[in-house]
Amino acid sequence: MNDTEVFNLARASGLAREWTSAKGEQMQVAPEALAAILEALGLPCATDEQCRDSQRRLAEIQGEDVLPPLVTGVVGKPLRVPGVRTFAGKNYRIELENGGHVDGRFPDEAAAAVELPPIDRYGYHRLLAGEREVTLAVAPQRCFGVADALQGRQCGNGDGRVWGLGVQLYSLRRHGDGGIGDFTALSQLARSAASHGASALAISPVHAMFSADVTRFSPYSPSSRLLFNVLHIDPASVLGPDALATALASLGDDAASNMARLEQEEFINWPAAGVLRLMVLRRLFEQFNAAGNQTEFAAFRAQGGTAVQDHARFEALHAWRMANGESGDWRTWPEGLRNPRGTAVEEFAHAHAPEVAFHEFLQWQAARGLSGVQKDAREAGMPIGLITDLAVGADNGGSQAWSRQAEIINGLSVGAPPDILNTRGQSWGLGAFSPQAMKAKGFGAYIEMLRAAFAHAGGVRIDHVLGLSRLWLVPQGESPEQGAYLKYPMYDLLHLIALESWRHRAIVIGEDLGTVPPGFERIIAEHGLLGIRVLLFQQHNGRFLSPGEWSGDAIATTTTHDLPTIAGWWQGRDIDWAAQLDLLERGKSDADARHQRERDRMALWQSLKDAGCGSGNAPEARADCAPLDDVIGFIAATPAPLAMLPIEDALGLPEQPNIPGTIETHPNWRRRLPQTVDSLLDAPTVAKRLAILNRARSCGKMS
Repeated sequence: MNDTEVFNLARASGLAREWTSAKGEQMQVAPEALAAILEALGLPCATDEQCRDSQRRLAEIQGEDVLPPLVTGVVGKPLRVPGVRTFAGKNYRIELENGGHVDGRFPDEAAAAVELPPIDRYGYHRLLAGEREVTLAVAPQRCFGVADALQGRQCGNGDGRVWGLGVQLYSLRRHGDGGIGDFTALSQLARSAASHGASALAISPVHAMFSADVTRFSPYSPSSRLLFNVLHIDPASVLGPDALATALASLGDDAASNMARLEQEEFINWPAAGVLRLMVLRRLFEQFNAAGNQTEFAAFRAQGGTAVQDHARFEALHAWRMANGESGDWRTWPEGLRNPRGTAVEEFAHAHAPEVAFHEFLQWQAARGLSGVQKDAREAGMPIGLITDLAVGADNGGSQAWSRQAEIINGLSVGAPPDILNTRGQSWGLGAFSPQAMKAKGFGAYIEMLRAAFAHAGGVRIDHVLGLSRLWLVPQGESPEQGAYLKYPMYDLLHLIALESWRHRAIVIGEDLGTVPPGFERIIAEHGLLGIRVLLFQQHNGRFLSPGEWSGDAIATTTTHDLPTIAGWWQGRDIDWAAQLDLLERGKSDADARHQRERDRMALWQSLKDAGCGSGNAPEARADCAPLDDVIGFIAATPAPLAMLPIEDALGLPEQPNIPGTIETHPNWRRRLPQTVDSLLDAPTVAKRLAILNRARSCGKMS
C-alpha cells in the first residue's frame, strides 16, 4: 500500500487525514485506518491499480463534467449546475413544481458548470435539457422558524419567546399502558402541557425498531428512521376497549394480569412488555381482518410505497430467520434475501403475505397514533406541538440499511473521537449515508428520511447535527480512535432541510454539542436551524454565563438525556455513577470530581444570584435541595426563542435517562416517571415551575 496514494484518495473522497481534539491538539489518522475506511466506502486502495480505479470512479460521480440528478439552490439566487458542457447553445426549460415554466438557453460556449437565473419560489422544480432531466431543489433562505409558527399570536411578553417540555415517550405512565409509554399517554401530556402554557413538546425518537428482538430498545439505535416504533401503539386505540378485552381474553387468563403487573414496575421490562404488546396487536389484527373494511388501511399501504413495504418485508424476514435459529442480521443472509428487489424476497413476501400485512398494519396504527398526538397538541393551543427526534443513524443490520443499500455505507459505524466527556471516544454501531452515493442518487433516501421525520410534527431535532458537515466513522470492530472524519455536502443538506421544513411548516433544532468546527454554529444559524445551549455547558473561565450572554439563535435547556438532571448534578449523582462504573475522567479521582463539582455549584449559585434568580446561601448539596425554581427562571430569562425543560427537571428527579458508554450496568432507556400522566403536571411544585416559564414566555391563542 502506497501511503501517498492513500492520502490522495482520502482527500479526494472527503476523508480527513488530520483533526483537532477537544483540547486543541492536532491529531493524525494512520494510513491503515484511512485505507480501511476507504475500503468500506467502496474505494479500495490496497494497490496502486486499485487506487487509480477508485480515483476514476470518484471523478465519474463528483466531477465538474457530471450532470447530477439533483441540484440544490436558494430562492432568489443563481443556480449553479455542473455537467452541462454538452448542452452549449441549446434550449432548456424549467418546469416549476406548482405550475408554470421558465425557458432559457445555455451559453454558446458553456463551461462544465453554468449558472441558471434565480428562481423566485421554493420547491422541487424540473430542469429539462435535451433528453436529460435534473431536479432543482430550490429552498427558502432559512428554515421555518419559531417566529413563523407564532404568527398571529402574542407570545413571550411581545418578544416571541416561548417554552416547551421534553419527555422520553417510553417513560410515560397511564392506567392501562401495559408497561410502556404510548401515544395515548403522549396525547394526554400534550393537552396538559398546553393547558399550562407550553408551546412545544419534544420527544425521544420514535423510529422503527426490531419487533422480533425487543431486547434492542435504545431509541437512538433503530432499525429504520423511515418508519415508527410500533411498541408505542395503544392497543385500545386500534379497535376500541371491547376489542382489546377480547384480544386479552383470547391470550389466556394471565394476559390481563401480566399487563397490569408490568404497568406497575419501576423500570420498563422491554422483553416482557414488548412481547405481550405484539401478541395483543396480532390478535387485534386478526379481528380487523375479520371485520372486512380495509379501505383506510389500503390507502395507507398505497401512500407508504416502498418504504412501508420494504420495512414490513424486512420485519417478516428478520422474525422468520430468528425463529429458525439463524441470524437476523441481513448481512449474513443468503445472497437472494440480501436484495430487497430480488426474486427471493418477492417469493418470500408472497408466501408470507399475512405476516407482511401484519407489519404494515402496525405501521399504519403507529402513524395514526403519532399524527393524532400532533393534532391534539395543536388543537389544545400549542403553536408548534410535537418536536420529533431524528437519530444520527440506523443500525447497520436493520431495515433501512437493508432496503437502502445503495446509499448507506456498510462496514462503518458512526461515532465520535475522544473528547472531554467521553475520553475513549464512541462507536455507536450505526450506519451512515455515503456522500458520494447521495449525490449519485439525487439524495432520494435522505429526502425520504426527512419527510418521515417531519410528517407528524411541528418540529424536528436533528441529533448530532455536526453530521451535516462531517461524521466520525469507525471501521467495524475497531476502536473509536481508529476512526476519521468524512466530509458531507453540508450546503446541499441544509438546503433540503430548509425546503422540507417549510413544506411541513416545522421548526428545526440541531444538536450541536461536542467538538464543533470553527464557523459551524454561524452557518446553521444563517440557515435557520436552532442550536442547543445547555446550562451545564454555558461556562467560561469558571463562570456560568448570565442569561443575557446566551445565544438568541439556539434553544435554551437545563440538561439533555445524556447528562445529569439538575437535581442529580447538584447532589453529584452522576459522579456516584461514574465512580461505580469506572467512567471518571482519566487521571481524575472521585475526590477530584467532587471538589470540582463543589466549585461548579458555587459558580452556578453565584450566577443565579447575579441574575436575580437566587438569594442567600447556596442550598445543601442534596437532590431535594437543588435550586430548580431558580434555574428554571434563569433559562426563562435567556434570549433563546424556545426554552425547553426536560420533564425530569420539572419533576425534580435525580436520575438521568441514559449514561453514554454503558449498556446493562445502568438502566438506560428504562426509567419510568413516578406519576401517571393525568396528574403529572398538576402537582403544586411542578405547576409552580411551569408557571415560572409561563410568566416570561406565555403564548396566547391565535388572534
